[in-house]
Amino acid sequence: MWKASYAARSGVEGTIHQAIAATGARRTRYIGLSKTRLAHVFTATAINLIRLDAWWNEKPLARTRTSHLATLVLAA
Repeated sequence: MWKASYAARSGVEGTIHQAIAATGARRTRYIGLSKTRLAHVFTATAINLIRLDAWWNEKPLARTRTSHLATLVLAA
């Protein structure tokens, strides 16, 4: 049960990281909820287009990091 909930959380956090890294979505430049919501919609659309482009061009997914402990186990 823990692994399933963590997998969902890591997927969400990966999407948030991609939004921040690709579009600078940490802060909005607009005042007002309607303009901010529109900016979020545009950000989500941009992320979807980036992901579609990567899928169509068969760009491989980024490799996950290997922890220091796993590196030591692999070296042994």
